[in-house]
Amino acid sequence: MTNKNQIRKVYKKKRQALTKELLEEMSLAIANKAAQLPIWDFSFYHIFLPIAKQNEVNTEFMLHLLQGKDKNIVLAKSDFKNFTLQHFLLTDTTKIKVNAYGIPEPVDGIAIHPQQIEVVFMPLLAFDLNGNRIGYGKGFYDRFLNECQANTIKIGLSFFEAEEKINADGFDVPLDYCITPGKTYRFKH
Repeated sequence: MTNKNQIRKVYKKKRQALTKELLEEMSLAIANKAAQLPIWDFSFYHIFLPIAKQNEVNTEFMLHLLQGKDKNIVLAKSDFKNFTLQHFLLTDTTKIKVNAYGIPEPVDGIAIHPQQIEVVFMPLLAFDLNGNRIGYGKGFYDRFLNECQANTIKIGLSFFEAEEKINADGFDVPLDYCITPGKTYRFKH
């Protein structure tokens, strides 16, 4: 299976088939696996808040993990005019609002430059054994990752195991890790 749009359809369908109980159980398993990674010596961690209607990984468990380790948590706000992300520090006063696409985002706050971000946890629909990922196809994360430092650790969160191979485009930024409920993949580039 190599056509990205076909793969998107298959994985959206697989996600929709998950029960809420299974989604929560698998999300917790992913957070537990993340806790075992050698990535906890940094300060700035970027994470997404899940789009409920898309049955994305519930990152609430990851947020608790990051807060428990007293890390700076960074959230993105999408700009659908130019498909870019702005980044804000999550604080006690951060107001979260669900945008027109169902994405929970900070309204505003303390801006964080992508160069400051050391670890990025990102959503995806599918990934392959080489660390290529498929998102929703707008390129938000690829643009963002190209603004980060080259050594920023890129971690995908997925309910499902890897595809054999996904055709990557020239601007696709590969993952360093991908965490599934059953396994953590590490990619060498």
